[in-house]
Amino acid sequence: MAFFGGQPKTAPAMESQTDHDQREGADIPELPEPRSSTVIAKDLIVTGRLSGEGVVQIEGTVEGEVNLKGYVIVTATGKVKGPVEADVIRVAGQVEGNLVSHDHIQLERTGTINGDVTTVSFVIENGGRLNGRTTMVSEQPSTPHVEGLTPSQPEEADGD
Repeated sequence: MAFFGGQPKTAPAMESQTDHDQREGADIPELPEPRSSTVIAKDLIVTGRLSGEGVVQIEGTVEGEVNLKGYVIVTATGKVKGPVEADVIRVAGQVEGNLVSHDHIQLERTGTINGDVTTVSFVIENGGRLNGRTTMVSEQPSTPHVEGLTPSQPEEADGD
């Protein structure tokens, strides 16, 4: 109850504060959805097909096919026994199987690949071991590096 017949001022003050917060919130851009990350721990053994989208860091053992839209990181303690296909593959551990990368592969000095490699770009650090064949392919226009940009087409460059 307010003294001297006045209205309580707490309710309008709260409403104006809420309105102010909503106006400020409208100016903040939304953040992009984070890519999901998965870590297969050092003492784990995963058997079967691993597929999806995001980042998978393998510190343990994966026995089976790995097919990922995103990144596959095989750490120094990691082992993969099966084919691996992803956008980016980084190997510091051991992979026994063929690798297919839509962007690039990095074989670190502690890494070993026993299988064939197909990629756009391949970096082998001093000490990295590859026992297999390498096939270098040209960059595919279906995987642009910058969102919103499409590859230029020669037919459109020639105007009528």
